[in-house]
Amino acid sequence: MAVRSLNVGSFPPRMAFTVEIPVRFRDIDGMQHVNNAVYFTYMEQARSEWYRQLMGIHSVAEFDFILAHASCDFKEAIGFGETVVVKVTLTKIGTSSFRFTYEVRSKEKGTLFATGESVQVTYDYKAKRPVPIPPKFRKMLEAELAKS
Repeated sequence: MAVRSLNVGSFPPRMAFTVEIPVRFRDIDGMQHVNNAVYFTYMEQARSEWYRQLMGIHSVAEFDFILAHASCDFKEAIGFGETVVVKVTLTKIGTSSFRFTYEVRSKEKGTLFATGESVQVTYDYKAKRPVPIPPKFRKMLEAELAKS
């Protein structure tokens, strides 16, 4: 898992946050390709690494936000033996939310397997409602958005 310059397929040649994930046997379904639900796991894994490596979040107790939306557009089937590269890009910051987009590609060939999006909302678990993004976290998000 790395933050590095990557030029795979149509990725622009610039700094991008990417995570490499080998396809596991358990990811394969009866149709002999990666099950659709696993694509969301790949995006979650990449998003978690983004939080850890770029935001310095190392504990679940530090996650004061929830996943409000997740979507995936499937482009090509992923087979066993592939290693996928998941690119995570912060694309928008709102009052209480922030959005990521994802590209899931073949490490070897650059084939685009899927694109996705997620929206996270900062959340007060006691009050059970959204709250504005805390200033310190917002500043960190804004710094990352400026790099995107």
